[in-house]
Amino acid sequence: MKIAGLDIGTTRCKLTVFDENGKMLGKASRDYPVRRHVSGHKIDVSGIMDGVFAAIREMTEQYPDIGGIGVTSFGETFVMVDAEGQPLHDAMLYTDPRGAEECAALSERIGERRIAHITGLRPHEMYSIGKMMWIKAHHPETYAAAKHVHLIEDYVVRHLTGNAQIDYSLATRTMAFDIRTMSWSDEVFEAAGIDRDLMSEPVPTGTPAGCITEETARKTGLPKECRIVSISHDQVAAAVGAGAFDGSVAVDGAGTVECLTPIYDSLPDIDVMSRGYFSVVPYVLPGKYVAYAFSYTGGALIQWCTDTLAGHEKVLAKSEGISVNEYLERAYLLANDGKEKPSGLLVLPHFAGAATPYMDTGSRGAILGLTSGTGLPEIYRACMEGVAYEMRVNYEALAGSGIRFTKLNATGGGARSKVWMQMKADVLDLPITALRTADAGTVGSAMLTGIATGLFRDLDDAAAHMVEETETYAPRADMHEAYMEIYDRYRRVYDAVRPLV
Repeated sequence: MKIAGLDIGTTRCKLTVFDENGKMLGKASRDYPVRRHVSGHKIDVSGIMDGVFAAIREMTEQYPDIGGIGVTSFGETFVMVDAEGQPLHDAMLYTDPRGAEECAALSERIGERRIAHITGLRPHEMYSIGKMMWIKAHHPETYAAAKHVHLIEDYVVRHLTGNAQIDYSLATRTMAFDIRTMSWSDEVFEAAGIDRDLMSEPVPTGTPAGCITEETARKTGLPKECRIVSISHDQVAAAVGAGAFDGSVAVDGAGTVECLTPIYDSLPDIDVMSRGYFSVVPYVLPGKYVAYAFSYTGGALIQWCTDTLAGHEKVLAKSEGISVNEYLERAYLLANDGKEKPSGLLVLPHFAGAATPYMDTGSRGAILGLTSGTGLPEIYRACMEGVAYEMRVNYEALAGSGIRFTKLNATGGGARSKVWMQMKADVLDLPITALRTADAGTVGSAMLTGIATGLFRDLDDAAAHMVEETETYAPRADMHEAYMEIYDRYRRVYDAVRPLV
């Protein structure tokens, strides 16, 4: 029997198949369109299911005995559906500005602090409940026709199995879930004027939803006894896939978004967390929680740099058979006589707005310190430094919340860069261990699926089979000191630049 992890992203779904011992066998992915314009950011949810069915079909043609699939997805985005589960509208992404006034009104009715203590979230328009209120106010006919409200994980699970359930971590992203009682909050739903009975049943992370429907079997080629498992919000799945199960270790998700995920062995101080807009999210182990400290542009900033500025360098790198990233990293060292040192530039990585601890969508990126002698290798390195400095800002903002981690496990495409991993270790003054897999979300999803289907005894057994460390980067005292001299200036950049943009 094979198991698989299905990761639903905002523009693409990915399915990764593993054998009985946790070895990756193959993967398939499908893109779907996202429409963005001034008034909103929307996604056609029906396109997601088309992509899911196609990705599964591709894998079943090679591995017909897939016995379990775990589903994880991005958060916040929801869709109202009819009795048959068909979408009544395009779903609004978390970046959609609509719902801001409704979120503010909800905060006035209940109080920001009260909402934070119920939901673990400081009120913000990115979360689902304000956007549900917006639909009810501006499209009352849609709300009146709705028979159910799904976030993306439970939307996919329902269409695969016919059952509507949502795991605790994804339910949290609505800003209407009580993280103490692990149930929908009557207080929030009543104040919002939204019918709580429209929501799926909350279940613990990793709960089986049942076997697939006959229609799913026909469309995908899966065996009828294949079990679908409700996994989690994608960041929780990534933490599981990184083998982080207690507060001694945190996760550095070095993907498009840079996300630092600490684990708490008990409920952290909500007031401290709220000040930095840090989410408090139920974890896979009862009584434990995780938090998200993130920058919207992690790997996305590095890609912007190479795509926008490195056209010539891409040609040169291709001629040498290396990536443009390796080319620029090497060029920087050559320009400095082989010595590694900070660039001296200051890059504010808010190219898509500021995430924690600011949550300021109006902030913009900046590159400071340029001269006529500045070259692209310096700018490239400074972009990596800017992401690392921003994570240091978040690390310090979390300091009073009860964190106790002494190391990081790194996942995502950025974990392949030895230069970036060493830089983060030096800036944060913490050892960082890179993991073999770049896609910890699908690994974590498959780990929990393996437990649900009886392949693995528990998380430790699953991790022993599926989590593989590659290299640990220890912080260097001299480089930490050098970075901190520049970081002292970096901490003032946001306040200096923000009034100008």
